[in-house]
Amino acid sequence: MLKWIHAAAVLAILAAGCARETRQVADSGARFEIAVTDTGFAPASIVIPAGKPVTLVVTRQTDKTCATEIVFPGQGIRKPLPLNQAVEISLPASPKGEITYGCGIDMISGKVLVQ
Repeated sequence: MLKWIHAAAVLAILAAGCARETRQVADSGARFEIAVTDTGFAPASIVIPAGKPVTLVVTRQTDKTCATEIVFPGQGIRKPLPLNQAVEISLPASPKGEITYGCGIDMISGKVLVQ
């Protein structure tokens, strides 16, 4: 019986530590990776938390695409995407909804679902 009590106490301490770490990550902003491939943005849609700022890290992995820049028309963001270089895009805390983005000529697109 003492083993079970000891195991439960250890699990409770570990769970409390994990919860604290999760809050710190959420408070400092989450990071989401997006790649530009031959087939477009991957993933084509991501889900981010409402009310929290996030950073998108976009890396163009191919030269065979028109997505040499990324444009968020509703946010006034336009960033070049150099080949094989990670580009960080900071999105402020947003209410629930959908944020669309695309390449400079809007042939390839994606979306951010804010939930």
